[in-house]
Amino acid sequence: MESSMNQASRTARRLVARQARDAFPPMGIYAIRDRASGHRLLGASRNVHAALNRARFELRMGKYADRVLQAAWNRSGMDGLGFEVLELVKERKDADFDCASELRALEQVYRELEGLAP
Repeated sequence: MESSMNQASRTARRLVARQARDAFPPMGIYAIRDRASGHRLLGASRNVHAALNRARFELRMGKYADRVLQAAWNRSGMDGLGFEVLELVKERKDADFDCASELRALEQVYRELEGLAP
């Protein structure tokens, strides 16, 4: 009986892993803001959650490329910065859909809205 339960558990875990692997990735636009100065970094990624996690990791390690945001982190830690997903690309059924072009266009729109350089 226990063997069949273990097999069912393994099968369920495999199914969940396969669904996660095959899911449409959370592509989109994100921002990191210094709450004190208002300085912000805008980015686009094929996986925004991973991009934000990487930014947090690099900030913790003191290796983030944006010096202003790194200084804000050094001063205030995570509380000094805001991390946000601005917009996610919606999944399309069209096989010819160009995700990279969609991300570039969305990033340009947000840069214009935020008054940032291209």
